[in-house]
Amino acid sequence: MRVVVGIKWVPNTQAVRFDPRTGTLLREGVPSIVNPHDLVAVEFALELRDKYGGEVIAITMAPPSALKGLEHVIGMGVDRGILITDRVFAGADTLATSYVIAHAIRKIEREIGHVDLAVFGQETIDSSTAHIGAQTASWLGWPYLYYVTKAEPVDGKLIVERTLEDRVEVYELELPAVVAVAMRSRKPRPVRLANKIRAKLEKPLIIWSNKELGLDPRCVGLRGSPTVVAKITFTPEVPRKKKIYRPRSGDDAAHWILKSLLADEKASKILRRILGGEM
Repeated sequence: MRVVVGIKWVPNTQAVRFDPRTGTLLREGVPSIVNPHDLVAVEFALELRDKYGGEVIAITMAPPSALKGLEHVIGMGVDRGILITDRVFAGADTLATSYVIAHAIRKIEREIGHVDLAVFGQETIDSSTAHIGAQTASWLGWPYLYYVTKAEPVDGKLIVERTLEDRVEVYELELPAVVAVAMRSRKPRPVRLANKIRAKLEKPLIIWSNKELGLDPRCVGLRGSPTVVAKITFTPEVPRKKKIYRPRSGDDAAHWILKSLLADEKASKILRRILGGEM
C-alpha cells in the first residue's frame, strides 16, 4: 500500500497570537509542534505499512520551519516527506488548504505512484475544525470515513472500523479512500535515531512550491479562502502563578501544601467540605 498521511505544523497552544486585521494566526516567533492528533494518524499509517508492506509519505502545507516536523515523523519511520510551501498559500482556511493537499496527492500519483489511502488526524489543536479529511476527499472524489480505529485491506477494498460514543461500526470502502483516525486510538511510536540520521543522509524530503503545483493563486491562500473572521474581540489570558518550595521533609511538604490550599478561598471551601468542616 502507498499511504499518504497529512500532518500539520501547529503553534504551541500556550503561545497562540492572532493578527487583529486578518484574523489569522501569527506564526513568527511562536514555537511549533507536530499536531499531536496527526501523530496518531502517522502511527496508524505505519502500522498498515508494517503489516501489509508499501510506503508512507507524509505531507504538510506550512512555512519552511515545518521541515522539523517532517524530520520528526521520518524519525518515527515514515519513508519520505513532502513540504508544500509558498507565500501564496499563506492565510488559507480549510477549504483552500484541502484544495492544495488534494492537488499534491494527485501530483504524487503522477510522479511517484498510485496512492491507495490518504490518512489524517481527527482534528488539530489550533483550530479543531476536523474539516481537512472530508474536504480533501471531496476534492479527490474518494470515499471518506472519520473516527477510524482499525483498517484492513481486502481484495482492493478497505474494511474499516470506527468507534462512536455508543457503538462500533464496520464499513467497506472502495480504494483509494480517505480516513480520519480517532484521537487517542493508539500511542505514537518513539523517534529512532537511525531514522533521523537517514533523513539527514538520504534526504527523503521534497519541497514543492506553487511553481511545481501550478495552482491558480485566486484559489489558494487568503484569496482562495471564503472563511471570514469578522472580529476578534479579545485574546483570553490565563494567569499562571508559579511557586517553588523546597521542603525539608515529607511532613514539611504536606504542611506547606495544606497552608497554601487554605490560603486560597475556593480551594479552602472545597477542602473544608471534603473534611466535614473540621479544620
